[in-house]
Parts: sequence; structure tokens; C-alpha cells
Amino acid sequence: MAKVKTAYFCQNCGHEAPKWLGRCPSCNEWNTFVEEVISKGKKEVTAFAKSSKKTAKPTAIHTIEEIPVQRIQMKDKELNRVLGGGLVPGSLTLFGGEPGIGKSTLMLQMAMQETDQEILYVSGEESMQQIKMRAGRIGELNESCYLLTETQLESIFKHAEQLSPDLVVIDSIQTIHSENIESSPGSISQIRECTAQLLRFAKQTETPVFLIGHITKEGSLAGPKVLEHMVDSVLQFEGDRNHVYRLLRSIKNRFGSTNELGIYEMLGDGLRQVENPSEILISNNKDQLSGSAIAATLEGLRPMLIEVQALVSTAAYGTPQRSATGFDLRRLNMLLAVMEKRCGFKLGAKDVFLNIAGGIKVDDPAIDLAVVAAILSSNADIAINKNICLSAEVGLSGEVRPINRVDQRVSEAEKLGFDKIIISKENKGIKQADFKIEVVECSRIEEVLRELFG
Repeated sequence: MAKVKTAYFCQNCGHEAPKWLGRCPSCNEWNTFVEEVISKGKKEVTAFAKSSKKTAKPTAIHTIEEIPVQRIQMKDKELNRVLGGGLVPGSLTLFGGEPGIGKSTLMLQMAMQETDQEILYVSGEESMQQIKMRAGRIGELNESCYLLTETQLESIFKHAEQLSPDLVVIDSIQTIHSENIESSPGSISQIRECTAQLLRFAKQTETPVFLIGHITKEGSLAGPKVLEHMVDSVLQFEGDRNHVYRLLRSIKNRFGSTNELGIYEMLGDGLRQVENPSEILISNNKDQLSGSAIAATLEGLRPMLIEVQALVSTAAYGTPQRSATGFDLRRLNMLLAVMEKRCGFKLGAKDVFLNIAGGIKVDDPAIDLAVVAAILSSNADIAINKNICLSAEVGLSGEVRPINRVDQRVSEAEKLGFDKIIISKENKGIKQADFKIEVVECSRIEEVLRELFG
């Protein structure tokens, strides 16, 4: 009979302790330790691990032959972009998001689109009939997609060995359990063991695997932090369920950049790829309204135009309010201090509310100038011309600072039909003759205000 041992695991970081602790010594969180049963008996070897008898040898780095990675080009261009240009064979990708945000829908839609690959879709949360109904709403059914409703890891490997799929989707990792661990599904031990075996399966069979993961109430991926270190890529699907737009971000990517952004629109028949983000981030309202400015920003390699909205009003109570949605509140306070100190605008006794339209979060300093323009437009109740775009950083001295890759931002504004873009005078290499759009260079906020309001 196998020897049974119990241990305590931190539900936040996965730290193991022989006894219960009130505070985790690793992540300093309180009341996160849970007792789990661990079997120390002889473990069964999974089917895919039986042939792994190779031993590694130290090799001089200059003698290693560099082999280019042959990526799998997927039909979903947004997913392709966020993965870094395609799916790498043998990679393990963790796909997380809030409940109801559309994780399973996106993965099932991807499985329906990849008609030239055999896909094994494993679900531990829904029945085959439920998945079939959702797949029918999405579009045409893929004959090379196989559904499996199973939660036991060893059984999943047996079916995968028989089918030899080109891609495996696990929905979700919290529902899968291994016979080698006696704790319940979703526990720290089960998640860690199942992920380790799936990683071994992906590397030895060169089969890419997608793991769908849950999100905690704090917004981080459920399970131990070591889970994110084990996988090759971590993708986060985010967005407000009250809005129809969803954003796909890469938090970790061993095969590409983590700055890329994919945008989808949630419809009744699935998720639509938004290839031109500016169409959703700029309102089509033709009326001239104060407190609105257009900024040119970058998300990874993708330039896009966003609408910055501001509202400045007299403080109804003693303490003025400062609120920002989609923008760093501390940076907003800094820009307000610059406007008051350097430009003489008295905003200390007024409420200031800032919003980035479309429900996205932007941390690009290039939208500073648009934030300043929107606030001053609302304060003076004077509308900014809808055909003017801004792209520059604002310094603490009130100077307009240069930004990187400004030529791509100017080209995007020109493509969308803007007449004028305001940038920093310090940006070198921008020639008016190269663009049809009028490029205005400024060095101080005062020059920008004269250009906008006369």
C-alpha cells in the first residue's frame, strides 16, 4: 500500500510547508494555506513518457546548429499576431480570462477554423451536446475536430496517442486530475502535476497544447505562480462584459513580443476579428464636442488612433475629485500639476474625469498631449477640430517631448483621413514632403494650445 503524506500548499504562490501557517513566507499572503494529500507510492509512467530515454550532454554553444522555427500559421490573424507570428510546434500556451469573457468560444472558434489540422478539444466543464450547440452558432463544423469530455489525464493521453492530433485544447486545466496525485481537481498539486505532464507531452510529441485557465477575483491566473513559469506563453483575454469588445494580450511569450494586442468583437455568432482598431476606438459623432481629443498610440507593432475624453467641472464638495478610466491616475495628477504650474491654468479646485473610449487601457506616454488638450478643451468648453490628431509626451517643464516610431503614427493618421497631426519638434527624420497630412511640430504646450484654439 502506498505511503500517504499530507502537506500544506499556499493557494497564491504554491509554496509547500509541512504544517499550516497563517502567513505564507514566500508571497506574504495571509490565510492561503490548504491541506492536501500527496501519495508517495510508485507512480505510473504515462504513455508518452515511456520512450523518453535520451540523456542530455554538455555542448559548446558555438557548435550548436541553429534551426529556424517553423511556425504554424493559423486562420485567426489576431491570435497569430499575439503569439508572435504563428503557433510554435511543441509549445504550451496558457489562456486565461474572467468567467463568461469568451475563452472557450475563442478556442472553439479557432478549432472550427483550422480545417487542415486534426484538433483534439478536451472539455472537462461541458458536455458534447453543449459544445456542439456552440460550434453550430459559430459557423460551419470542422470535420477534423474531435471532442472529448474527460477529466482524467491518463485517459486523455491514451486518446491522444491513438488520434495523434496536430493541436490539443484543454478546457480547463482546473478540471483535470491525475491518478498519481490524491488531492482533488483544481488543487495546487493537481494543477502543477497535470501541467508538468502536459508540458512533457507537448515537447516530446511536438504537439502544441492550449490550456484554458481560470482567473481569481484579484484578476490573476488561478493556481500557483509556478504554473506561469512552466508554460511557454501566457495569453490573457480581457474586456468588460458590458461592452462587445475583447482584448487579447500576451503576458509572457518565449517565442515573440509581449507588446502585441489582438482585438475582437463579441457577436451572436462568435468573435469577429477587428483588423482596424481605430474604427472602434474613435466615435463616429460628427458634432464638435468639447473635452475630446484624438491620440496616435502604438500597441506592439500596431499603430492605432484612440479617443481621449475629459470632463472638467467645478468641485461640488470640498475636495476635488480625480478619476481616470484606462489611464494611469498618477500620471493624470502629474499632467494636471504641469498645466497649473507651467501654463497657469487653475485646475486645483475642479473635478477632473478622464476616459479612454472603447474600454481599453493605455500606458503609452505618447497620449500625454491628447490628455492635456482634452482637459483644457473641457475646461474652456471649446471643441477641438475632429481632423486634428496629437502624438507626443509632455515633460515636467511643460515641454513637448519626442516619441519613438513617430512615422508609423503619422502614416496611420494619414490613412484614416486626418488633416493635421501635432508632434514634438525634437522628433528627427520626419519630412513634410513624405506625407500628405500636415505635420505640425511644437516644443511647448503653449504652442500646441495656439495651434488648437487660436
